[in-house]
Amino acid sequence: MAESLGGRLLRKKSVAQTQREATSHSLKRTLGPVNLVMLGVGCIIGAGIYVMTGQAAATFAGPAVLLSFVIAGIACGFAGLCYAELASTMPVAGSAYTYSYTSMGEVFAWIMGWLLVLEYGVAAATVAAGWSGYVASFLNDFGITLSSAVSTSFVQSSADAAGHLTFSTTGNINFVAAGGILMVTALLVIGISESAAVNNVIVFIKVGVLLAFILMGVGFVNPANWTPFIPPNQGGFTYGVPGVFRAASVIFFAYVGFEAVSTAAGESRNPNKDMPIGILGSLALCTVIYMAVAAVLTGIVPYAQLGVREPIALAVDRMGMPWFSFLIKVGAIAGLSSVMLILTYGQSRVFYAMARDGLLPRAFATIHAKFRTPWIGTILLGSLIALASSLLPITILGDLVSLGTAFAFAMVCVSVIWLRKARPDLKRPFTAPWGMWTPVLGIVFAAIMAAPLIIDIIAKAMNDDPIPAYILGSYLLLGTAIYVFYGYSNSRLGKGLDVLDDTALQGPLEAIAHGVDDRR
Repeated sequence: MAESLGGRLLRKKSVAQTQREATSHSLKRTLGPVNLVMLGVGCIIGAGIYVMTGQAAATFAGPAVLLSFVIAGIACGFAGLCYAELASTMPVAGSAYTYSYTSMGEVFAWIMGWLLVLEYGVAAATVAAGWSGYVASFLNDFGITLSSAVSTSFVQSSADAAGHLTFSTTGNINFVAAGGILMVTALLVIGISESAAVNNVIVFIKVGVLLAFILMGVGFVNPANWTPFIPPNQGGFTYGVPGVFRAASVIFFAYVGFEAVSTAAGESRNPNKDMPIGILGSLALCTVIYMAVAAVLTGIVPYAQLGVREPIALAVDRMGMPWFSFLIKVGAIAGLSSVMLILTYGQSRVFYAMARDGLLPRAFATIHAKFRTPWIGTILLGSLIALASSLLPITILGDLVSLGTAFAFAMVCVSVIWLRKARPDLKRPFTAPWGMWTPVLGIVFAAIMAAPLIIDIIAKAMNDDPIPAYILGSYLLLGTAIYVFYGYSNSRLGKGLDVLDDTALQGPLEAIAHGVDDRR
């Protein structure tokens, strides 16, 4: 009897199959707990701290942006505990995509995978566009002026007095942003251990710069700038308690990097032990740094003046230390470089897992015989991200990434609930504390993060500013079309095939490894 449509859409991987895949691949296991923490810090500390903190304070929360960091940190904390439990139980390269495949079924796995494209790929393009601005400013300090024709995007956006966006095209192509993405792509093709080593150096630089800003800036803080701590609400999400939560949804974008750690499970030396350390360690460390930077920033500069591209550089200017402004730019370039590196890495590993399952073309899962990385998929993704960063503006994308991340976090928490109910006997090297309260609260806080974004998109659409809704709708339709016309019919699970049976898909090294196992 033929399987029903609903049955095919909800077909699930078994936990046993997922665990076999976790131990049967040819990715190189080189990452220890320190590398994993650095991986998370490398992705978390970037555009969020250098740009979004000032914008969130100026537009929505005022000095109470510190509370916004607490709210966003708590939301990520509950999700992080759920990620840690799943990553230690099923240490697979696909992260949340594979968790959803095991718990809720294929169609939900596809939705999760497509959300992760928004979280990683689109975010990487956004960060690259911001990175190009810092590079141009840095070079200008040395008398090197980059033409706008090679450092700004083809599509430009502007807002009128009512806040409505208009778009126009230019003859410009942001080759600087594209070049940055292509450089990190080349590094990722060469190998994850080499990429991790470069990331570790970058993390030390940018964390060192931020710690210097905190220590030196404390002496310039004017406590009067923290009053009123929560400015009176001016309608909508402008200040007051609603503004604090809206700022939290903006800042939420800054935290998403900790989830990238879970995509490295396939290349962790001891994933059962090290994944929880990497996920929770990076999240805790960055939350403390974020709050300290926000406190000093709003203490030096009145919050209403922080809605600029470089709020930390503005604060340093108020401190009267031009030499330190140079270091801040170095830290920003380093910070955004590592974010581009880790976001591109995370996207390539998610596509690797989806291609192994047949939901994407097998090229994304082809492993290089020497470097042992999914090289073809990494190059293809890097090229697409570079193209997007060279053509598209930053506007709107931050909110869309935050929205996709909130839904992804909620689905991970649902996966924990399902797995505990369906497989209470399963060995869990790490179990999230507080029973079912942790995943349930993770879902609640994800909803709190998503609600202001959804309300804002709907409100804009009703006020003749439908561009955010059009972008989101088009993105969802594209994902649906890819699954309907390719993923559904090519699913290996739908064909009754095991990923591990396809040696051509796994690449030469993995095929050899399986041949050795068979002879044993």
